[in-house]
This record gives sequence, structure tokens and C-alpha cells, in this order.
Amino acid sequence: MFSNRTDGFDPVAHAHSMVGRTYRASDHYEVGREKIREFAQAVRNHHLAHWRDDIAAAYGYPGLLAPPTFASVPGHLAYSEIFPTILRGYDLSQMIQTDQMIEYHTTIHEGDRLTFEVCLESFRRAFGGDLIGLRQVVFNHRDEPVMTSRTAIAGRSSVEPDLAQTAVESLMPAFSDPEVGPRRKRRPRRVDVPAIPRPEDHWRDAGENVVAFGSLIVGDQLPPRTVRLSVGDLVNYAGVSGDPNPIHWSEKLAHLMSLETVVAQGMLTIGLAADYVSSWLGDPGAMRALNVRLTSPVYVTEAGAEIEFTGRIKELDPVRSSAIVAIGAKHRGRNIFGRATAAVALR
Repeated sequence: MFSNRTDGFDPVAHAHSMVGRTYRASDHYEVGREKIREFAQAVRNHHLAHWRDDIAAAYGYPGLLAPPTFASVPGHLAYSEIFPTILRGYDLSQMIQTDQMIEYHTTIHEGDRLTFEVCLESFRRAFGGDLIGLRQVVFNHRDEPVMTSRTAIAGRSSVEPDLAQTAVESLMPAFSDPEVGPRRKRRPRRVDVPAIPRPEDHWRDAGENVVAFGSLIVGDQLPPRTVRLSVGDLVNYAGVSGDPNPIHWSEKLAHLMSLETVVAQGMLTIGLAADYVSSWLGDPGAMRALNVRLTSPVYVTEAGAEIEFTGRIKELDPVRSSAIVAIGAKHRGRNIFGRATAAVALR
């Protein structure tokens, strides 16, 4: 998939013919308790319902609660299976995410067996590339819909040869050149392993698990939070989530993509935003929707990177006892989200 097609197959025409079709993944994904903890660490979701059985039970959950963006892990597996059918000729590792919209129908817990339906909702050529809209519906083992997500991605059906070779070298450095690869001396890049979070610093008692509706007015501000990322955080998230795009760890490939250096994964920044809201809310399972448009990259140098999160109550619904929270996120003074809102249920 890294080189231009020479067999007469037209991936663009094929993609157009696939619009509107729905495919179900052939196998299920079983949610493991340690995977929940591993993912919670990767996205800094510190709430103890992700970590301890007794706290999850106190909040009314039947097992450890998966973080709000956990479905991206099995979602990558579903896309990897289905892409060769609906987007033949496109490489998942070369896609850039631009939008993510999630509607939560219920929560995900340890032991759930998840299945996926994927639909190619839209496909169009623009700005020298292809803009692709995907809808994914996640079901649990009771065949109940867990969530519906819509993802917009940008990509191309082929890449330049030097870009392709760099991607191969980034993914398989020891095997890309049998003569010099294994013996080549390189100055190692320092990668700090993310520290295990301390959840006890970021949770409320179960009796205070959700912000009270009557305590809020439109315009109220959430406490700001600054999150610092390292290259190690990006590498760790790539491994935990299965994100195959090497621009998150290969400086050389990032430069070939006209990027200053490696960039944070879009779903990592969205996961951090979800935790920012749910830690204020008091219960990550009380999130009802999350909509984010990604507009500016988060560059992570060897010195790290900072994201400054802010929030504001945009709307209140007295009938549903719910709120819409507008989320702000800045890196180097620039907004990394063009639009970001979370719908949350209140007490």
C-alpha cells in the first residue's frame, strides 16, 4: 500500500462505490481489566473507577469502568480488518484524523465483548487529498449499542517513494536493510516512560460523584488544567492504542510530512480532554457525547509539550438535568481544537 498502483485498480473510484455500505467486524473484542488500567494510564484518566473494583461498584458499575475514549483501541483493530474492503489501496498508518464525534449509549466495563459495524458515510477529494467520513457503531455481548462514533480522516491512496521507505524504516528499522540495518550505529533518542498516575488525587467520594445541576449557571468556568506530554507518552499511547501512524514517533517521517517534529495523536489529546471534563464532573460514566474538531498539531520535542485546558458551561437543560461544556485547549498559544464540546449528565 505504500507505492502507487500499477495494476489498473482505481482506489478512488472503489471508495466512491463503497459509500453507504456497512460492514460488521468478523470477531469480537473482549475488554480486559488490565487493558482498562493500561489505557487509563496512557490517557491520564485518573478516576479510581478505572482502577479499583470497590470504587467502580460504589459508582454503580458492574466492573472496572473503561475510560470514555477506550473504544479507540478495538476500533483500530476493526478498521484494520475492514479498510482493505471499503478503502482498498489506502493505508491506515498514513491517515490524519480531523474530527471525532462520539455519542455514548451506555458504558463499557471489564468483561464486555464488543463488536463493530463500520459504514463509509462520505468520500470526497479536496485540497490535494481525500476526505473520508466513517461511522462506527459499537455493540456489547448483549447486542446493545454502546456508542456511535463518527470519524473524519484525511489521506491519500498513495505516497511518495521516499516517504514510503521512511515509513517502512520507522516501523521495521532492523529489517529495512539487511546489510546495514542491524549494525548501523545511531545516537539513541531519549524516551521517558510515563509514570503511573496517582488516581487517589483526582476523585470524589461516591456520594459526590456528579456535579449538581442546581449549582451551575451558564458561563461558569471549569478549573483550568495544564497537561505536559513527553515523547514517551506518545510512544506509550501508540503501543497501547495500536495507532500505527509513525509521525507520532519518527522525526524523519514527520519532517517529510512537513511537520516540525513528532506530533501527539489526535485521540490522545481527545482522551486528555475527556478526562479534564470527567474529573470536574466526578464520574466518567456520566458523559453523554464528545465532539472535537482537531485544527492544530501538538508538537512534542525532546523538552516535551504543554496543553492548557479550559472549560465553560455553554448550555443547561433543566428537563434532562444535563449540560454542554465547551472545551478549550491551547498549545504554544494556538487552539488545537476548532470546536470541542462535551454533553454531560448532572445530579
